[in-house]
Amino acid sequence: PGSPYQPAIEALGNYPQKKFYNVSKLGGAKYDTLPYSIRVLFESSIRNCDGFFVKESDAMNILDWKTKQNNVEVPFCPARVVLQDFTGIPAMVDFAAMREAVRNAGGDPVKVNPACPADFTVDHSLQIDFSKCAIQNAPNPGGGDSQKPMAKLSPLKAQPRKLPCRDQTGCRGPCSAGDSSRNSGQFSAQIENTPILCPFHLQPVPEPETVLKNQEMEFGRNRERLQFFKWSSKVFKNISVIPPETGMAHQVNLEYLSRVVFEVKDFLYPDSVVGTDSHTTMVNGLGILGWGVGGIETEAVMLGMPVMLTLPEVVGCELTGTAGPLATSIDIVLSIIKHLRQADVSGKFVEFFGSGVSQLSVADRTTIANMCPEYGAILSFFPVDNVTLKHLKHTGFDKAKLEVMEAYLKAVKLLRTDESSSTEPEYSQVVQISLSSIIPYVSGPKRSQDRVAVINMKSDFQACLNEKSGVKGFQIAVEKQNDIIPVQYEGNEYKLSHGCIVIAAVISCTNNCNPSVMLAAGLLAKKAVEAGLVVKPYIRTSLSPGSGMVTHYLSSSGVLPYLSKLGFEVVGYGCSTCVGNTAPLPEAIRNAIKQGDIIACGVLSGTKNFEGRLCDCVRANYLASPPLVVAYAIAGTVRIDFETEPLGTGFDGKSIYLRDIWPTRRELHTVEEECVVSSMFKELKEKMEKGNKRWNLLEAPESTLFPWDLKSTYIRCPSFFDKLAKEPVSPQPIENAHVLLYLGDSVTTDHISPAGSIARSSAAAKYLTNKGLTPREFNSYGARRGNDAVMTRGTFANIKLLNKFIGKPAPKTIHFPSGQTLDVFEAAEWYQKEGIPVIILAGKKYGLGSSRDWAAKGPFLLGVKAVLAESYEKVHRSQLIGIGIAPLQFFPGENPSTLGLTGREQFSILFPPELSPGMTLDVKTSTGKVFRVIALLENDMEITIYKYGGS
Repeated sequence: PGSPYQPAIEALGNYPQKKFYNVSKLGGAKYDTLPYSIRVLFESSIRNCDGFFVKESDAMNILDWKTKQNNVEVPFCPARVVLQDFTGIPAMVDFAAMREAVRNAGGDPVKVNPACPADFTVDHSLQIDFSKCAIQNAPNPGGGDSQKPMAKLSPLKAQPRKLPCRDQTGCRGPCSAGDSSRNSGQFSAQIENTPILCPFHLQPVPEPETVLKNQEMEFGRNRERLQFFKWSSKVFKNISVIPPETGMAHQVNLEYLSRVVFEVKDFLYPDSVVGTDSHTTMVNGLGILGWGVGGIETEAVMLGMPVMLTLPEVVGCELTGTAGPLATSIDIVLSIIKHLRQADVSGKFVEFFGSGVSQLSVADRTTIANMCPEYGAILSFFPVDNVTLKHLKHTGFDKAKLEVMEAYLKAVKLLRTDESSSTEPEYSQVVQISLSSIIPYVSGPKRSQDRVAVINMKSDFQACLNEKSGVKGFQIAVEKQNDIIPVQYEGNEYKLSHGCIVIAAVISCTNNCNPSVMLAAGLLAKKAVEAGLVVKPYIRTSLSPGSGMVTHYLSSSGVLPYLSKLGFEVVGYGCSTCVGNTAPLPEAIRNAIKQGDIIACGVLSGTKNFEGRLCDCVRANYLASPPLVVAYAIAGTVRIDFETEPLGTGFDGKSIYLRDIWPTRRELHTVEEECVVSSMFKELKEKMEKGNKRWNLLEAPESTLFPWDLKSTYIRCPSFFDKLAKEPVSPQPIENAHVLLYLGDSVTTDHISPAGSIARSSAAAKYLTNKGLTPREFNSYGARRGNDAVMTRGTFANIKLLNKFIGKPAPKTIHFPSGQTLDVFEAAEWYQKEGIPVIILAGKKYGLGSSRDWAAKGPFLLGVKAVLAESYEKVHRSQLIGIGIAPLQFFPGENPSTLGLTGREQFSILFPPELSPGMTLDVKTSTGKVFRVIALLENDMEITIYKYGGS
């Protein structure tokens, strides 16, 4: 409402009731050359310009991105926030505490709500106490009598398992189907848990006992936290809680929460997001700008403040050409990631353009975007295009909304097309990747790191026969390399030779869980069967899905019967061929291999292929994509050139080549979107809307203020807001402060922030023990992030912490008034009782590592008033300001050693009544030494936040 750019608001073409900021018209020719990702930043600055958090100069800096990149900081106000429970619970506890503080100050606590929409996903609470339906020393959840039976952990009981079906198919699952339902390609399964289907009958089975028991433990152990989450969802506006058992934060964000275009009261603007999960970047594959930030930045956004970022360089990644016919999605994705890693895109935006982008499915794009940590980019942005819109259509987006979305994106020039234009985006640098250069590989014959291009497979295997025995060679005499051993099997004669395939396993684990590669195997099998191709019966074929979901989409797309026809039947869910769990080869085949000293081969789409691992008589093993496994099984040998040699003969006697049956990427995308994606998203949305029984039955208070339980060890009202100020105050001087810790270079947030399990000898353990908990009930720091008493005691409790006062790694320090060596918390607590402020001395790059809110909150609650360091990690510096700790920096070339400081002195720091960005301060020590430091408050907003004692 207060934006000076309101005259730029227009009606949207054929939808006059819809309004938007026409940033394209406002930005003119400069806007047209901006990268799409920077256009999103520009629109946000225009819409949120208020003269304080976002200034007109900020918007103009973004518009002048070409000359201002890497030189200025700009604010960004995302459309929404995504939190997961470990990093999100401190934020929600803080909001609950704010209501208390506002009430105590005479205000209306009902008005305390997130200003920015926030989606809270409970996905980090599950622990694996049970596997294979057997208890694994499960701790007693939540405390109390350890003799209580499991049934009392939850009002819901695990359903007894049905007696297994034992018909002639060999099914041992608890399904109730008959043979008539086997191989039904039309069955659409539920997507609740895995395995979902009986692998033989493709019929639903009850929730596995293991899943039920782990979920029961989850609800028992985390009941207090879950009740708090549910209370939050009831009383706070702008908060949506996604209950446990729904899915992981980044996946739910991608599949359910993403809007692409926001519409609030008929006003349209781009969807964008920041989240407390590092995988938030996945949504950039949908054309939604987003990245991961720390808890304090997230809280600030929820309070209506922007995220500050240095206007980034944008690396344009141009995809050209057409991927080779045998290249799978996995080949393409991994090749692109390899190029980006080599291009040095660390700390930059990456944006994709070029004719090749349209060849990438949304699944490919989100995989690339999700792997940003692998190559160091802030994010990898795929602008919305026709592929995106088709995907959204199949995920159940309302048709009318899609039409409005497309019209809006065209109006603000955020819809990418393959058509060339005179005003293309300009980039900081361009990385060109020709998809034509991406060729498929297999790995083997003995080690996974030995990659062989498929086009060279025949010649490479020949070379392996010639080479001396070793990592690749088999040292077969030249005169024996073409030996043929006849063998009788099931009434027919077959001929075995070097390179013959006797094991072929399609496994959808790890990198092959991408739907497209499994569907490619299925479609190839369908075309092969229809053409009349077969797999020799002595080849041990198998299909081992990584989960029931894989079976679901193979079934719903109708390809499973064709895989079965070629011998690739579902054998179950679990590690099989990779770990040597293959049934013995037929005796006749084994004898023939040994008789002729044949180098027999196995081909599998797994991860391990060491010599002899699959079977002691199979000496050459290759890792390949699922469709290539099927292709080699049909060929029966690895000594084949797919380009010039046929796989076999079809019904009509004609030779069938691999190119004749290999599915095109267009075919794959069509099946993936229409059969798989639409079915998956329909089930997910139904699941989201219904919730789950445990969550629905969970009782939670509905009061405006949260009824804090003083006995709780999980949720506690923190003390951050005990001295909440209505108006900013002048910073108070820091007088006669002792040094709590004297640290060196590269102190990370892992050193500072509590994480992982709670050590039995730690201050946090002592606290929990005094509360009546046993070590088995401690849980983890992550689970107790809603309890400031635990988290404060865990601050600087890392056993790798190197405090120069101690001289060796230990979470200890010296309390100088007494001379005692104590836990860091105990020393800080003693200083606070004495009314003595404390500071931290540090070297270069203080606060490195992942952004963690407790890396700032913890020191604040320990009484730390300032940190004096040589340099800071940028995000951590802003977090210190956000909590009210002064980040002070030594002058260049100076540090405690050059200044002659021991850390045993007392320090006094005087702040002037009026602060200014980058000002210098005098520091005086008890030994009479005086030196100057730089206050790293870089703008008016940070000064205001610091004056309020933090955000």
